[in-house]
Amino acid sequence: MSDLSHLAIPGAEFAVRVTPKARRNAVDAAGQVLRVHVTAPPDKGKANDAVIRLLADALGVAKSRLTLIRGATARDKTFRLD
Repeated sequence: MSDLSHLAIPGAEFAVRVTPKARRNAVDAAGQVLRVHVTAPPDKGKANDAVIRLLADALGVAKSRLTLIRGATARDKTFRLD
């Protein structure tokens, strides 16, 4: 997994491209967009929860500090670090 702790700046926003039902959980920094692969299905918010857990772990912050701003039901999401 990628160490993205250098991006953990309060108020920062992250553009994320999510791939649900992937073979493995992973976070990849690809330019301006973070690519997050989760094994969870996009069912009743399971994939969103998995994305928040992975992203928080990669950034080295608590899950409660990440807020989903845009894209609750889309593959392209925007998160803000509080």
